[in-house]
Amino acid sequence: MSNLNLGLIGNGRIASLVDKQAVHVWSCMPQFDSDPVFCRLLRADDDDESPGFFEVEVIDADRSEQRYLTNTAILETTLYDVDGGVVRITDLAPRYEYVGRTFTPMMLLRRVEALAGTPRIRVKLRPAKNYGAAACDVTYGSNHIRYIGADTTARLTTNAAVTHVLDESAFVLDQPVYFILGPDETVRESAGDSFHSHFRSTQAYWQSWSRGLSIPFEWQQAVIRAAITLKLCTFEDTGAVVAALTTSIPESADSGRNWDYRFCWLRDSYFVVQALNRLGATKTMEGYLRYIINIVAEAGGGDLRPLYGISARSGLTEESVDSLAGYKSMGPVRRGNEAYLQTQHDVYGSVILSATQNFFDSRLINAGRSTDFKLLEGLGTLAAQKFDQPDAGLWEYRGRQRVHTFSSVMCWAACDRLSKIAAHVGASERARYWRVTAQKIKDVILERAWDDDQKSFTESFGRPEMDASLLTMCHLGFIAGDDPRFVSTVDSIGRQLLRGKHMFRYAAADDFGEPENAFNICTFWYIDALANIGRVDEARELFEHILSCRNPLGLMSEDIDPKTGALWGNFPQTYSMAGIINAAVRLSKSWHEAL
Repeated sequence: MSNLNLGLIGNGRIASLVDKQAVHVWSCMPQFDSDPVFCRLLRADDDDESPGFFEVEVIDADRSEQRYLTNTAILETTLYDVDGGVVRITDLAPRYEYVGRTFTPMMLLRRVEALAGTPRIRVKLRPAKNYGAAACDVTYGSNHIRYIGADTTARLTTNAAVTHVLDESAFVLDQPVYFILGPDETVRESAGDSFHSHFRSTQAYWQSWSRGLSIPFEWQQAVIRAAITLKLCTFEDTGAVVAALTTSIPESADSGRNWDYRFCWLRDSYFVVQALNRLGATKTMEGYLRYIINIVAEAGGGDLRPLYGISARSGLTEESVDSLAGYKSMGPVRRGNEAYLQTQHDVYGSVILSATQNFFDSRLINAGRSTDFKLLEGLGTLAAQKFDQPDAGLWEYRGRQRVHTFSSVMCWAACDRLSKIAAHVGASERARYWRVTAQKIKDVILERAWDDDQKSFTESFGRPEMDASLLTMCHLGFIAGDDPRFVSTVDSIGRQLLRGKHMFRYAAADDFGEPENAFNICTFWYIDALANIGRVDEARELFEHILSCRNPLGLMSEDIDPKTGALWGNFPQTYSMAGIINAAVRLSKSWHEAL
């Protein structure tokens, strides 16, 4: 049965999700948002034979174990059969520095070796095309098989008998076998030599990259795994960081809340940039900031969309896919996301908050360019005009618009940060202008978003509903952590939206009814808010709990069932992984204190 106990391998161009039996169940080629060549994750639970997977079946399998090689994106699965046979499968996508560039080919590598006994295996490689509607067309030669798909043609190079692979016949694993699934190009060395060369270089790359991270004293392994996962969700060519690598994993069972998340949401940008900055992952952060600035430049002073494709295109037409039943048979499966058409005013603050790093971080080569400041001022003007206008809000309500408090606070943040940037670059008149503008916006928010009956800020101007995004008001600098208004807001949100140890986004019914599952980033926001108001022990306890909710390989999705602990929503979710990093850095004892 489908679940999210999945491992992730990738290299910044492609990625693949691998289940605990070492089956590739989801992968898009030639890039994150392409047609999925592996799509079993979205097949009906009783459909194990339709195309869209890569399995090495151990005959009479008994159990499995899985782990990442230390501080890498290399996944190792060990399968045991009932007769004492042991098979180890190693999966990776090559990534390393080569002739002055980062080498990230469209390539998945797999080594299968016997560790004990005389196990028998059967190889089932069945790529799909057109979102699982059909198997790829196949041609083959003496040592390779070509799979002709919708968006790309892939070639399998192997030292296994091609006949065994084509016929899916079982054979004794008496020597290591290697599988290189990559571009339709001849591999000019043996499959084994090619695997080992890529393996050594990729392992060295990830361990070197991890060694360069700035990490807290506590929760180091959780932070390193979250950091590698963020890196794997970054499309190297443009710098875009996608919200997740999947589409249509529902937020809760049979909810219809099934969305395509293989795109870049501007609302995520500030929290992702903050996480990357705290890690010292400046190259990844700089690429992401460059992607964002390019979007702003392309907009030419016009409104920004809530989300963009990894190439920065904004046309992401949403449509349902009939050829896939959906995760746990819970359709619909969607490609594209109609939210790109929505009005979300928080995007202006998100972009300026992210871009502020460019002006104050001396590590960045292209820091503080005057042309960038002029671009950002155009966004500030839009923020000042729209802060008290209705929008779809952070949570992308499809059926209504309100003046959402979070959107207004983000518009304030846009103007506030512009005043700081202007002062930093010596534009004193512009600094004063943006400071005055920010204060005017703040005064309106403090008056219109406050509910005196509840002693709390609320979701939108003049309405009583609560929204977990208000937990970020202190973090964003809008209000002090010891301000009684913020303390009482945190208390009110905790009473109304906390379910056990998990935070809901909101409790009121929306376009799809009442929410059923908690939204993981909101729990991290609550943890941060608790720390800001002095309830640090409670924050640490909640953080330890949510870390225990990760899957066995340390990854998290978007949502969680507070009753069962089951993970739901698209996977892995960058918001959630950034939440782990930011919370760990916030709560950890310092190295000086600990040692």
